[in-house]
Amino acid sequence: MATGDSAAQAGILIKGGKVVNDDQSFDADVYIEKGIIKQVGSNLTVPDGVREIDASGKLVIPGGIDTHTHMQLPFMGTTACDDFYLGTRAALAGGTTMIIDFVLDQRDVSLVEAYNKWRGWADEKVCCDYGLHVAVTWWSDQVAKEMETLTREHGVNSFKVFMAYKDVFLLEDEEIYSVFSHCKELGAIPMVHAENGHLIAVKSKEIIAKGITGPEGHEMCRPEDVEAEAVQRAITIADQAGSPLYVVHVMSKSSADVISAARKKGKVVFGEPIAACLGTDGTNYWNKCWRHAAGHVMGPPLRPDPTTPGYLMDLLANNDLQLTGTDNCTFKADQKALGKDDFRSIPNGVNGVEDRMSVIWEKGVQSGKMDPCRFVAVTSTTAAKVFNFYPRKGRIAEGSDADVVIWDPNQTRTISAETHHQAVDFNIFEGLECHGVPVYVISNGSVVVDNGEVNVVRGSGRFVPTPCNAEAVYGRVNNRNKAREPQKVEREPYEGPVIDLTAKPMEVSNPGSPAPAKASNPASPAVSQEEPGFHSRGKTRGGYRNMQESSFSLSGAQIDDDESKKSSIRTTNPPGGKSSGLW
Repeated sequence: MATGDSAAQAGILIKGGKVVNDDQSFDADVYIEKGIIKQVGSNLTVPDGVREIDASGKLVIPGGIDTHTHMQLPFMGTTACDDFYLGTRAALAGGTTMIIDFVLDQRDVSLVEAYNKWRGWADEKVCCDYGLHVAVTWWSDQVAKEMETLTREHGVNSFKVFMAYKDVFLLEDEEIYSVFSHCKELGAIPMVHAENGHLIAVKSKEIIAKGITGPEGHEMCRPEDVEAEAVQRAITIADQAGSPLYVVHVMSKSSADVISAARKKGKVVFGEPIAACLGTDGTNYWNKCWRHAAGHVMGPPLRPDPTTPGYLMDLLANNDLQLTGTDNCTFKADQKALGKDDFRSIPNGVNGVEDRMSVIWEKGVQSGKMDPCRFVAVTSTTAAKVFNFYPRKGRIAEGSDADVVIWDPNQTRTISAETHHQAVDFNIFEGLECHGVPVYVISNGSVVVDNGEVNVVRGSGRFVPTPCNAEAVYGRVNNRNKAREPQKVEREPYEGPVIDLTAKPMEVSNPGSPAPAKASNPASPAVSQEEPGFHSRGKTRGGYRNMQESSFSLSGAQIDDDESKKSSIRTTNPPGGKSSGLW
């Protein structure tokens, strides 16, 4: 069997399958040559000697695109155990043929230097194609210039800010506004980790003070409202900046509802639920096994409401949420144990890059919530459109990259840490039986999963640039901003009097004191020139007091203060006559 570059050159004919794109499905053969899809249709004419793969009864779909990974990330004192080789190998095993990882360095580190560091780690290891987002963990004129350099020269069109991790990654609202505004100017996509980091810092101390140090405390100090509030705030900031917004790892019903409501009001916002929140829930934090509970710790946390995964899947199926990633950031038991006595020190992160496609098929398609076309959209096509490399990827069509998965919807597999391809020694989906298995995976024209067997070449993946001004994003944003451009009202200049703030203010008299002198300004219509004191309304034409005039005075004086007081009168009968002997 040919592998690697030789397989990419030999040509592959996929026969008898059903091609499924995001907008349609149809029976067709697919011919691949030199890493590109050359023909899609029936009765194809192909050279002799090509490899034929029988896809009868199976689906031919675009390779999955995981929008959110953290391979070999240095984080919380340790480094994620799945590096760019093991992580992308596992991705291919699960049917994902491209990842978009995050450049995430410390404050005050040059963004360009951080980008180069990640490229150095990834290029020699990746087994599939990849792109990069860049996190903005501090703000200055230098950062703004480097964002422009990254978009123009290095193929980056997305920048992530954090509203969480106080004193580490968190940016304040005015800094976030600056980042979002700059993204709009560049045609880039601002992304946000939305949690109220200030509240989390306070609540976590309160939880520890109560003696709660286990993984359940992680969720207790990060309830849904803390996520939903930050999502609403981020959407508001983006709207005021005139930018789109991409919300990573939408973990709760309430935050998903905020995104859905904003989209209905015309906001250009995208929501990304991840495999973890679609396939399991936060009840695991209360598991009696510390390792099991800690294995699910991530930020934002999984939610203890067990109906959350199904709710989020419903929104994903109906485009209230748009696309999926994993936030794959894995730590072994001894790494998680850094927080054995304090949940605040448990490295945040879970697995998902290998199991995302199967989990979404099981929970989405097999359950009847979405059809195969929608499955392709949320696992591949929408990501390619949003990050602007469609139709190079995300579609089975002539001229597209030969990233193709032959998917058997009837075959099943059971997820387990004992059989998965990742380095991590725990799997949050342990024991989940999934319909839908990638029996063949083709990456850049090479068969890397052959009837279930993984055969990859280290460093064979390529960096894929993500150009700015994606039509799926800025096609709406630019027109919306033009329509909402502030308009000046043309009017005649005001030429009336202007109060002199340097003049001594008029004093208000106390009760019993002499009335203030008459105002000497004849131009002021608010002050009567005839009657000081109570009366500010003019007299009637007949010379009498205006009956609409009130006798109330701010001084407390009454209009009849100068009249003699009447003695009190005792009434023995009530109005209407006496009705009884007692009143």
